[in-house]
Amino acid sequence: MSQAKTIDEVIERLTLIVEDAKAKPSRLGYFAVLYREVTIAVKQRIDQGDYFDDNVRMEKFDVNFANRYLAAYDKMQSGFKPTRCWDYAFQVTPQWWPITLQHLLLGINAHINLDLGIAAVETVGSQGLQALHPDFNRINDLLADLVGDVKEKLASVWPPLRFLNQYLGDVETGVINFSMAKARDAAWSLALELAALDQSGREQAIARRDDETLALGHAIRNPGFLLGLVTKAVRLGERGSVSQIIAVLEGEARRWSFAVSRGKPLRTLQPQSDRQLQG
Repeated sequence: MSQAKTIDEVIERLTLIVEDAKAKPSRLGYFAVLYREVTIAVKQRIDQGDYFDDNVRMEKFDVNFANRYLAAYDKMQSGFKPTRCWDYAFQVTPQWWPITLQHLLLGINAHINLDLGIAAVETVGSQGLQALHPDFNRINDLLADLVGDVKEKLASVWPPLRFLNQYLGDVETGVINFSMAKARDAAWSLALELAALDQSGREQAIARRDDETLALGHAIRNPGFLLGLVTKAVRLGERGSVSQIIAVLEGEARRWSFAVSRGKPLRTLQPQSDRQLQG
């Protein structure tokens, strides 16, 4: 597919992915739902007019950022290989054992640790990064807040998750070894590095970061023996089918769904049996 040109087009594309995932069903819909909520939140702040320093620049940044995920998804769907970290995140989605939060963090890992810094440089070039930095942090703050909301939604799928958050700290840091703050800082460091390089140097730096992000993805999927026991306990207690979990993750985002034609809401597709999925 062609690249999205506006934030509304991004939301339309993400809605198609979510609806397709619900119909199949596929865990590819987990990250797509979260990302649609993030994009909607960014759109709302842009429409408010007083959250970001530069709303025109922020929409361009958001669209460039989203197009990297959409391009990776399209490559995977067409049988081609996306970046290695995205390829791994997509490969894990048919697997049964990873908990919902692991599936989400595999997507977040690839999108922030690799894509975000690249999108920043694509948006403002080598000279405009410092001016972008405050808005760069704000879009990450929105994502971090929504991950917190998602954990509350996931507690409806597996209520003991609240207990784990209370006594083990954040599950993503205490159990799955992922830090949103570290990912944000790593993305900014990549942007600064890319800004100082020529095209050849940028390609090499992106390849290195792709490998590093892939390694972190492996750690998210396989957090070690003891922590793996915790995630297995969570997984055995998770309730709901894949399609039902996608619906839980949708929350308020569902009312923001955009139609591809005639501006009408997309109808909810009837999911097939989740027994098609194997892991």
